[in-house]
Amino acid sequence: MQLIIGNHNYSSWSLRAWLMLRHFDLAFDTTRIALFTPGSAEQIKAYNPAGKVPVLLDNGTTVWDSLSICEHISQMHLQNKGWPSDPSLRAHARSSCAEMHSSFMALRHAMPMNCRRHVDNFTVSADVQQDIERIHTLWREALTQSGSEQFLYGDFSIADAFYAPVVFRLTGYGVKLPTQLQAYCDRMLALPACQEWLSLAQQESEVIEAEEV
Repeated sequence: MQLIIGNHNYSSWSLRAWLMLRHFDLAFDTTRIALFTPGSAEQIKAYNPAGKVPVLLDNGTTVWDSLSICEHISQMHLQNKGWPSDPSLRAHARSSCAEMHSSFMALRHAMPMNCRRHVDNFTVSADVQQDIERIHTLWREALTQSGSEQFLYGDFSIADAFYAPVVFRLTGYGVKLPTQLQAYCDRMLALPACQEWLSLAQQESEVIEAEEV
């Protein structure tokens, strides 16, 4: 498999697909395209005419969009272990991922992912706070329903990959969390794959101005 991604430091959508592959120790090559640099748009369109990353190339099949990529990985390489086996938990996990995919615009705008950045005394607006509280609710529901003290739905799932950029955002912007949710963030950040991503982000030198990539 070959995964085309953007900058480790900025590209939250790339992180989701990369984390699924890396956490489950699947074999793949990474092609990184530095976003918003001369020629980068053309490079991306050579893999995906929609002009977005990530893109997964898998034995002649091209998959774009992070949610589609994660589901493809689960179905083709993980015997569907990317979702919880319990139907009720699976429905909640899929719904929470779909909500992440299409919502939380205030948080994305005000708190773009930047793995190298740590903000002190960040001011949270009312709209952003509303997004954060909704995420709190989703996480609490997942942890409570699954009875998990590790990942959102028990074993690591697509949902954990999808909310990993939120973990980086909340941590980087110094957002205070309830004890249960802070513990979840700490566990996520301690994952070897997340530590590797952070290390790769710190090695990058590009600086871009983008709200969400």
